[in-house]
Amino acid sequence: MRNTYNFIILLGVSLMVLILAACANPDSVDEKEYVIRVGDSLLTVFDFNKAFEMAKTAYPHNVMQDPVALREARLRLLNQLTEQMLIMERAKELGIETSEMEVEKTISDIKKDYPEDAFEQTLLEFAVPYNVWEEGLRKRLLIEKVVNVELSEKITITPEEISKYYEGYYKGDGLTSDLKDRSKNIDEIIITNLRRKKLEEAYKSWIKELQKKYTIEINKVQLEKITG
Repeated sequence: MRNTYNFIILLGVSLMVLILAACANPDSVDEKEYVIRVGDSLLTVFDFNKAFEMAKTAYPHNVMQDPVALREARLRLLNQLTEQMLIMERAKELGIETSEMEVEKTISDIKKDYPEDAFEQTLLEFAVPYNVWEEGLRKRLLIEKVVNVELSEKITITPEEISKYYEGYYKGDGLTSDLKDRSKNIDEIIITNLRRKKLEEAYKSWIKELQKKYTIEINKVQLEKITG
């Protein structure tokens, strides 16, 4: 399932945490403060700005000094947030949930790669509270589940597609000219690449369907504060 949405290494998780945590409970938010509403989820200007402060670290400093590039980066993040809110709404409809056992196992697996207390220190360096990170991780796992059920499990790779991909990308690179002599490792790489490509294509169409299925409410006044 991790390979389904690997949209995540630790720093990616840190950013994703803020993005996912930005979907507030509508009961605790003034109606005038939200930017996007999808079902029961709201995105506020405050939480968007918190997420964007983290997102900016992925861009060169000089790029963020360009007003046009800055606006495009803000819109890109806003689109990502909206997509995630749509997927969360889909999870509710499908009755998909994430168990405590799944969350605890994932946390344990992540911490295995870090010396004692180093993981928590990394979160501190990025000013991400542990409980906020954990909640974001829980939602990220839920998104992975939905994408897996809706898309990944339906993707098939045929022998013909593997051979065609091999002919286009590997044959002539000094590996081998005979398809029968292909190593198992090369086939595994090809299958992984084909699955990723198909998943990306399916994801785009799927999101468009979700946009039609669920109502997306936009607060234009607050949107203007974000995009400038």
